[in-house]
Amino acid sequence: MTGPAVVPRPLRLQQLSDQPFVLVAGIAVVAPDSAARQAAERLATLVGGSVQATAAPDAAAFRLRLLGPADDERYPRTDPAGGEEALPALPAGESDSELPAGAEAYRLHVHGDGVDVDARTPAGLGHAVTTLAQLLTGTSGGARTLPAVLVVDAPRFTWRGLSIDVARHFVRVADLDVVIDLMADHKLNVLHLHLTDDQAWRIDLPSRPELVRRSSGASVGGDPGGHYTGEDYAHLVAHAAARGIVVVPELDVPGHVNAALHAYGELSPSGRPTDEYLGIDVGFSRLTAALPATDAFLHDVFRDVAAMTPGSYVHIGGDEVQGMAPDEYAALVGTAAAAVRAAGKQVVGWQEIATTPLEPGTVVQYWDVHADPAPFVAAGAAGARLLLSPGDRTYLDMKYHPGYPLGLEWAGHVELRDSYDWEPATLLPGLPAEAVLGVEAAVWTETLRTLDDLTTMLLPRLAAVAEVAWSAPDRRDWEDFRTRVAALGARWDAAGLSWYPSPQVDWQR
Repeated sequence: MTGPAVVPRPLRLQQLSDQPFVLVAGIAVVAPDSAARQAAERLATLVGGSVQATAAPDAAAFRLRLLGPADDERYPRTDPAGGEEALPALPAGESDSELPAGAEAYRLHVHGDGVDVDARTPAGLGHAVTTLAQLLTGTSGGARTLPAVLVVDAPRFTWRGLSIDVARHFVRVADLDVVIDLMADHKLNVLHLHLTDDQAWRIDLPSRPELVRRSSGASVGGDPGGHYTGEDYAHLVAHAAARGIVVVPELDVPGHVNAALHAYGELSPSGRPTDEYLGIDVGFSRLTAALPATDAFLHDVFRDVAAMTPGSYVHIGGDEVQGMAPDEYAALVGTAAAAVRAAGKQVVGWQEIATTPLEPGTVVQYWDVHADPAPFVAAGAAGARLLLSPGDRTYLDMKYHPGYPLGLEWAGHVELRDSYDWEPATLLPGLPAEAVLGVEAAVWTETLRTLDDLTTMLLPRLAAVAEVAWSAPDRRDWEDFRTRVAALGARWDAAGLSWYPSPQVDWQR
């Protein structure tokens, strides 16, 4: 691919012979539909324009249009993985071209007289704005310009996520806002918050106030802690939603629960609270199915967090439970899953839940590439959906190389190309293609204390994972990607973000 450096790579980007569009101060951003207003406001901030409901037909402007359902006959459905052959060339004198399938599809036409943006949903408009932000790099006599292009685009997978561990080290609301903005910059659409673990419980739930009173004050190694109030969580949900991102909360059970046992002694066989734990070992804590308090606890906490979450999914954890009999594990996972379903949400869990009876549609998050794949393939064949987070590719807290000062290395060392050069469809041989729901990166915070630490581990690898999740395999090429991602370093610098200048890329700074 030559020309504008857009990441993730669009389904189609065609450079046109038209003159570039030169921006002027106060340019109109036309959004006739109120549902398009959030995208229009983002765009107006980006280009120094003003949002308007209408503009003169011949006025230079950005024009945003929501087309409605995907069955609109003017925009027939095409396969977003079908390559350029599935899309026609731009007709002479015309600005319309087919939209590919999917709610998040968009079409962007930049010409000398303005910019036309079409999408079926506000999420599609948001993706178009993100693409415009990457295109807006040129200058002409001091004025900013946009190159004349046609972009027709849609994501490969519907779930393109980032999981952030806020339990080992607390991540402030303002810092999560920065990460959410960074996710939007890469067209990711799911923020998975790992809210609880052995070290801390980070969300205040009405039915169990002692969880944050007793188990949120510290982080790994005795570093400062914190928790999210209901208002904090609502803010994060709203900030994410404005950028087309849904929040999926995780309460990790039946292991990784020392913080809960420390707050409520009745969850321990001894009847006494456990000691606070601020180390990084795993597998030593667990709930006990036979205790009368356990079922009530699970139903209470999952009911509460589901009520606070407008999105469709709640994550029940389920990982790294050592020393528990399979039938007890299955019973506890079943209780948690039933509580989530009773609250009207869909269940997500780490890969270990695939060994238990699952309702069709349950999301199984694959992470340990050394595990026997048979249970995950069987779960997919039985109606579960697989969310792919292979540790040796997408765990962005892994060190870049031996001796790197941040991160761990239990899954190996993950350089930029490692995060890019893998194919979701072939990761689990035998898994039906239709069972793959999407791709999610993960960052665990045992060694990460600050926003700078967090963004240094995310960037540039988050861009690589985002392209794997967005772009079809015939649209991805490492040499092409390393050329395009090189242009993003200057943008990250301008935003004041810390990042790792991988030696695998010739950065433009």
